[in-house]
Amino acid sequence: MLNLPNALTLSRIFVVPLLVVVLLTPFSENWFGVERHFLGVALFLGAAFTDYLDGQIARRRRQISRLGILLDPIADKLLISAALISLVENRLAPAWAVCIIVGREFAVSGLRSIAAADGLLISASRMGKFKMAAQVAAVALLIASSAGGEPPVANFGRAFPAIQFWTVPELRDALGHLFSGGAVTGTDWQVLLYTAGRAMLWVVVLSACLSMYGYFRAFYRAAIERDAVEREAKRADHASAAAASALPREDGKISVG
Repeated sequence: MLNLPNALTLSRIFVVPLLVVVLLTPFSENWFGVERHFLGVALFLGAAFTDYLDGQIARRRRQISRLGILLDPIADKLLISAALISLVENRLAPAWAVCIIVGREFAVSGLRSIAAADGLLISASRMGKFKMAAQVAAVALLIASSAGGEPPVANFGRAFPAIQFWTVPELRDALGHLFSGGAVTGTDWQVLLYTAGRAMLWVVVLSACLSMYGYFRAFYRAAIERDAVEREAKRADHASAAAASALPREDGKISVG
């Protein structure tokens, strides 16, 4: 049944190709006269908000369905993966970090599928929810900081990212203008947003690894506990069968199984 929560989830899927076109082409400038990073941030944050909204509506209206449970994680992974890969293409994010984040998404999805097939339920952890929030913030900051689809600083666009952010000349100038009372230009704000986005990307990578470890640990513990319960149930069944076979029969003899 296509209810409102499922319609919001489907809309998030349909936004993905439009977001890629906006981020990788001058489509918005040529057709609407709007800078691509403005429209890109609006599309991405709007789609990310539907992820929160559809869950709230589904729980409030009791419209949780199998279709929604199936489509919601698919829509989330499509949106995040498409945005991150587009950022790599525009040299706004390092490929190694995106590979870790996207790889983690596939690994956890596969683990949940295996767990569901075995009758185990792995609910979202706090670290996983924090990772999602940090992910949305990092992607939004990186998209907002781009100028013409490119990074506003030269150093961060190289193959190996600069860990010492304060050594980047553009960042030193932006910080000097911000804290020394000088005129802060639009480029300075883009540099500051880009620096915050790259720093947040490290938080996403670390939280992705930690949450993946937590999910695999939870699956292992759940599997061990289930096996222990099944073994205990088998022992109880064998004990009951043995006790039943030793009960006196009608002819007064003891039945030994």
